Formats: sequence, structure tokens, C-alpha cells
Amino acid sequence: MYQSFYGLREMPFNITPDPRFLYLSPTHQEALQHLKYGVSERKGFIVVIGEVGCGKTTICRRFLNEIDPGRYDTALILNPRVTETQMLKAILTELGETRLARSQNDLVAQMNRVLLDRIARGRDIVLIIDEAQNLSFEVLEQVRLLSNLETDKQKLLQTVLIGQPELKEVLAREELRQLRQRILVNCELLPLTAVDVAHYVQHRLTLAGGDGRPSFTPWALRAIHRHSGGIPRIINNLCDRAMLSAYIRESEEVTYWDVRRARKDMNTLVA
Repeated sequence: MYQSFYGLREMPFNITPDPRFLYLSPTHQEALQHLKYGVSERKGFIVVIGEVGCGKTTICRRFLNEIDPGRYDTALILNPRVTETQMLKAILTELGETRLARSQNDLVAQMNRVLLDRIARGRDIVLIIDEAQNLSFEVLEQVRLLSNLETDKQKLLQTVLIGQPELKEVLAREELRQLRQRILVNCELLPLTAVDVAHYVQHRLTLAGGDGRPSFTPWALRAIHRHSGGIPRIINNLCDRAMLSAYIRESEEVTYWDVRRARKDMNTLVA
């Protein structure tokens, strides 16, 4: 509704994980660099942790867009609530394999052959598991065992685990100490600061084609930071509703009262 009124090319505060809209705050920049470093240096296991809505999936998609497709083959697993056999099949399918073995042992053997073939052709293989806090112990152990696949010079598979803070509790379990010892790169996404929130809002408006319309008042930005806790997904929801409120008033300015109304609308939906 407000897109044409404010002269925007597209909606600035969609909650889809579009890497083009990623705002690289210091903590997001650090996470992206950790991913690049861990993969380029073949560090084996990499863990990225962050609260719900903080931008983990967007960081992941940005990373996948930036790595060299001429060198890396990637497998992205978005639904980790699977059995060991289903996980093996999902990884092989993501790697483009169409004829899959049936038993778990045969799948592991097939995985070894596929990875060895890719390595021999100069490829590196990266497995990325999103929402990794939902992995069962058995599947985590299977993933750890896959990390045992190696040549004399390198591991055949690099694994990135991306998850919510609960992932720290999962990995801290005594029975997963062998996996924990293999995690050489570990980073955590933090909420945006008040300064970051102001830059984030302007960043998205600019990318959407904004020319200064609408403007968010300092009090509106403070309210957005306070009510969102610095979580990008909540910021997007607040800004979208606040802009709608300003549009209804036919105003060029998003005020504290628009944000307050947006917060009330969101609370009503939750209730």
C-alpha cells in the first residue's frame, strides 16, 4: 500500500532472508568473515549461533552467494529433524546425486566415494545445517563420523552448524565431547545496537529505492530499538507497520506514535 506513496521500488522491510538486504553490523561482518575463514582454511567444523530473527539464515545465503562456485560444492540442509539415513540422503541429493543407496552403511560408503571423487577433481565440499539445535544426538554423531572421512592431506567434508542459543547447550552435552573438540571456528551473532538500528533502517530504505521518504524521527528509532531488542526480524515487522501507520496519516515522517501503534498491533496478533 505505502510502496507507491513513498516512491519505493520494492517493500523495504520484508522478513524473507534476502542477502541483498543484509546489513553488515560489526557482529554480522564478524560472523561472515568467520565463515569465509573457516571454509577457506578447511577448519572442519564451524558453528554460528544467534537468537531467532537475528539474521543467521541471511548470513548463510550471503556466504553461499560469495564463495567460488568453481571451487566449492555445497549442501544446505534446512530441515534437520531427520534420521541418520534421511540426513545422508539429503546431503547426497543436495550434492546432485540422483541414485542413492538404501542402507545407512551403503550410504556412508557412497558418500565417501562421492567426496573422494569431488576432491580428486579439485572441489571442496561444504555442508551447512540450519536450525542445528534441532538435530538429534544420533544425527549429530553421524555428522561427526562423516568428518572422519579424509585423505592423507585433508578432510573430505567441511561442516557449518547454524543454530539458536540452545545449540550451545546441545553441544555442551558430555556425549558430544568428541564433536565439540572438532569445532575450531565459533561465533555468535549479537542484537543490533541503537546506532546499528538507525543505520539498518536507512540501509533497507535506500536499497528499496527510497529518496529520503519517509524519514524516521530519532524518537521513532529509539522506540524501534527498545521494542525489538535489536533483532532484525522484529525491526522489520515494526518498521513495516509503522510505515503503514504514517501512510494512513499521509505523513512523510514516521514518528514515535507510529511505532507505538505498530507495537500495539503486533502485541494484539501475539495475543
